[in-house]
This record gives sequence, C-alpha cells and structure tokens, in this order.
Amino acid sequence: MKMEFYCPRWGSENIPWQDFMDRVQAAGYDGIEYAIDTSVSMQELDMVWELADKRNLRLIAQHYGTDAADFGEHRDIYGCWLERLLAYPMAKLNSQTGKDWFTFDQNMELLALSGDMAGKADASVVHETHRGKFSFAAHVTERYLQKMPNLRLTLDASHWCNVAESLLEDQSRALHRAIGRTDHIHARIGYAQGPQVPDPRCPEWREARQVHLDWWDRVAKLKSGEGSVLTVTPEFGPFPYMVHSPVNRKPLANQWTLNLWMMNVLKERWERM
Repeated sequence: MKMEFYCPRWGSENIPWQDFMDRVQAAGYDGIEYAIDTSVSMQELDMVWELADKRNLRLIAQHYGTDAADFGEHRDIYGCWLERLLAYPMAKLNSQTGKDWFTFDQNMELLALSGDMAGKADASVVHETHRGKFSFAAHVTERYLQKMPNLRLTLDASHWCNVAESLLEDQSRALHRAIGRTDHIHARIGYAQGPQVPDPRCPEWREARQVHLDWWDRVAKLKSGEGSVLTVTPEFGPFPYMVHSPVNRKPLANQWTLNLWMMNVLKERWERM
C-alpha cells in the first residue's frame, strides 16, 4: 500500500520555514500540512511553496479560520480563501467547513461551494471531522454523507470521542459510513473527555490507542484494496491540546516526538498490508 505522511506546521510556527522544512525532510515525512489563516499573504504562500518544491516536499493546504457568524459573510470569506489556494499545487485541500450551529442547508451550501472550487483544481477537497464545524459529531456527519455521495472526509475521530464522551462504541453505523468516505487521516488519539490523550505511549491509554488504530486500519485496508494512496498527518498538537503541568506549565510530552512516534507506528503497522 502506498502511504504518504505529512508533518503539521501547527505547533512549529515559531520555527523559520526553511529550518522547519529541513527538519521535516530529515525526519522522513513526505510533506507538510499547512494550516493557512485567511490573513496569510500571497507572498508568504509563494515562499512556502517554493521552499517545499526545492525539497521535494508535498503540501496539504488546511482551511480552519473562517469564523464569521453571519452566514453570507462566512460564505464569501470561505470562497475567497478557496479561490486563492487553487493556484497552488497540493496533495489535498483539507477543510474545516461550516459551523455546528449553521443550518443543515447552510452547511450544504458551503460544501457545494468547495465542490465547485475543487473542479477548478488538480487537488481533491476533503472535509475534516472537527468540533465546532458541520462535522462535529459522527451521527450528524452521517446525514451529510447520505445526502452528498461525493463528500470525502479527513477522519479525525478524536473530536467525535470528545463530543460523544465515549469511544463511539454505540455509533458503529455512522463510523462505518465515515470510514468508507475517508481519503485522509489525522492520526491523533482522543478519549471521552478530550481530543488528545496526554501521552499515547503510556499503558493507561491502551484502550483508546487500540480503538483508534483499529479505525485507521480499516481505512488503510480499503485504500490498499483500491490501490490508492493513503495520506496521513500525525496531529498531536501543542497547548491547549497538549496537557501541561499546572505547577510549572511545562508540557507532559513533546509534540514533535509524539508525531514522529505515531508516524513510525503506522508505517511499521501498514508496511505488511
């Protein structure tokens, strides 16, 4: 099975791009997932793509920052963001789309807008399962998947665990449908009370770790059967996702180390597939 692993820029924003890309390349990643705020200039985007191209690193562009409460304004900002990014070559465009409190029809309009834009680009658009967005819960996302046969997902089920306060034991139907529509994975392990366990390597988190690995294995098997590429971003994040000590405010684990560990676990796990 063909796998590609992407390093999140999230959490390393204080590292100059050139140094960051050198570190990513040395660690064995295939590319970078770049969360792009609506305020980022075209000059910075040009610079990032040029640096990545020189290192043969691919880019996944991530949308996340459209927060306007007025739907019309929100739609216009989102459309402008998509329009700007279509000029750049990318492996995928990953979108945190809509709002959990927008109506079903409003979120459908935003999904349709991204679909229209995708027709102008070489890259596919995938929509991330994420708190606060149209896809904030498994059972809610299922309705959109039923309505839109071409809707494809970035599976980040850690958010769904947090929203449902469970490991989704009673939502197998919605999970099955979502896994069948997944083209990209955010490999972060959540639990009933949060989107990120403090340290996935610890035995205390064995159950949550195994549940997530089983979900991702199912996606990998589907992609292997299709002969298609599975893209993965290990996405353990910085504070406040990363738990800090209340005494000295230091993180309980190292974000870079956790993501590298997650990548290597999945590589070893799936190379035999």
